[in-house]
Amino acid sequence: MSEKKKGFWSWLGFGKKEEITEQVSQEQTIETDSQNIAENAPLVEEKHEIVSEFIEQKLDEAKHFVEEKLDVAEHIIEELEEKIEQSFEEEKEESVAIIDTAHHNSNETLQAVEIADEVATTGEPLPEEVEETQLESEVVSESEQAVEIPEEIAEPVVENIVETAEEAQAVTEETLDEYQEKPANKTGFFSRLIQGLIKTKQNIGSGFLNFFRGKKIDDELFEELEEQLLIADLGMPTTTKIINNLTQHATKQQLKDAELLYQQLKLELADVLKPVAQPLEIDTTKKPYVILMVGVNGVGKTTTIGKLAKKFQDEGKSVMLAAGDTFRAAAVEQLQVWGERNHIPVIAQSSGSDSASVIFDAMQSAAARNIDVLIADTAGRLQNKNHLMDELKKIVRVMKKYDETAPHEIMLTLDAGTGQNAISQAKLFNEAVGLTGITLTKLDGTAKGGVIFAIADQFNIPIRFIGVGEKIDDLRPFNSEEFIEALFSHEEEK
Repeated sequence: MSEKKKGFWSWLGFGKKEEITEQVSQEQTIETDSQNIAENAPLVEEKHEIVSEFIEQKLDEAKHFVEEKLDVAEHIIEELEEKIEQSFEEEKEESVAIIDTAHHNSNETLQAVEIADEVATTGEPLPEEVEETQLESEVVSESEQAVEIPEEIAEPVVENIVETAEEAQAVTEETLDEYQEKPANKTGFFSRLIQGLIKTKQNIGSGFLNFFRGKKIDDELFEELEEQLLIADLGMPTTTKIINNLTQHATKQQLKDAELLYQQLKLELADVLKPVAQPLEIDTTKKPYVILMVGVNGVGKTTTIGKLAKKFQDEGKSVMLAAGDTFRAAAVEQLQVWGERNHIPVIAQSSGSDSASVIFDAMQSAAARNIDVLIADTAGRLQNKNHLMDELKKIVRVMKKYDETAPHEIMLTLDAGTGQNAISQAKLFNEAVGLTGITLTKLDGTAKGGVIFAIADQFNIPIRFIGVGEKIDDLRPFNSEEFIEALFSHEEEK
């Protein structure tokens, strides 16, 4: 009955009081929670700061730990490098010591054999001057055995020691750089020049002697001579000029003996080379004196740079190298090896860098260090690739921004073995950047050395150096008189 009454009163609206009471209770709960949150907010922020500081501290500790480990690793690497270098030097010294010991033992053994032979032939006792060594105990105390030493026993002993010495010598030669060695051959440069021109002399020079011998001077002789000069890679313009001069000389002098014409040919060829025989002279008023090396791939440009650097260094000049061949990593490494070997600074950047930028940096560095000579390498480029030649022009322009007079020498390296193609290279490089000098390499490995006459006659560009071998001394300042004498020399290869 009461539930029905309650529902009845609720239906009449008297239940609203209970709903209002519940709503007030909920609002009070919300206010209480808000107050709790507001009171706890500083505590939360404090906890957040503590956690953040803890994380930052751990990150710093980790960073310091990594840096310490890196320092330790770098120190270990440096120690390893020092140990490797020290080990290399010790091995080199041991190799040299092995050679000395082997030679010493060889000499002692040979002396022992000679003494034994002397005892065998004379039958006299050993001289009193001989020290009391193991050899004396073996030879004197047992003279009968010493007398009867068979040759087949003595000879292998000597051969074994000689072989040991040769093996030690081979090991040492592998560790020492061939370019740092003084030439074992004591012959002068002229003799090496003669040997280096052996192949070229077959087509021109002394090879002409039999060609002229016993012949009369006529049109047929001149036609054959013209053909021979073309075979020797003198080229048509130079050959025509020489033939015309010889014809006029023969007519004026009324020459009848072809051997006299041979001597006149020697003079004509000497006249072609004489104007271009101008060795490079460093202008000491220009510091640094900048040499820009250009040429196609494979002509020996980078090797020539290394040899020139050593040559200038031996003359007492300070040298720096600029690794401008940024397209070929091996070229940069090759220059760096030359630099480390001779204590010459090398300016280089990563592969693919701008060549002009590398050379510009090198010029600044050379000026700051008061360097005498800066030799700048460039990437090998085909003479018929216009965009590559344009890049070379850009390098020259950038160099002139730093020094209006630079480069002071633009040297083209040519491979004599390329023959008439060398003419094309000289022509286009000269048109692009204006050559001031030429180095002709690899004359010792080709029969096309006659191209030097064509280059001299057609371009009149100074020939600074010629290369007739792999040694440093085989790259020499060009001397036209020596060259002609060696070319026409009848001295046989030694």
